[in-house]
Amino acid sequence: MSAILTIGLNHYLLLSAALFAIGLLTVATRRNAVAVLMGVELILNAAALNFVAFSHYVEGTVGGQVFAVFIIVMAAAEAAIALAIVLSIFRHFKSIDANDTSTLRE
Repeated sequence: MSAILTIGLNHYLLLSAALFAIGLLTVATRRNAVAVLMGVELILNAAALNFVAFSHYVEGTVGGQVFAVFIIVMAAAEAAIALAIVLSIFRHFKSIDANDTSTLRE
């Protein structure tokens, strides 16, 4: 006899908390600018997952999905602008280490 596994709101919240924690740890510990950007993307994905989960299990409307799409669009724009800034920093400093760019002089 096999048990049917149902995935509830708690499962989504635990996954979202894990994504957020990994993203926050990445932003706090990495010195590479690209790794910091990846951490920010994980944090935004965790927020989008929360919106969709609460929209499905609590609200029952599409408001959470709308916010999630907005987060995805915002994350894409953020990634494009941030990567352009990282490329500009690399051309100037010959490194993408975040500590090298703290003074923005040289």
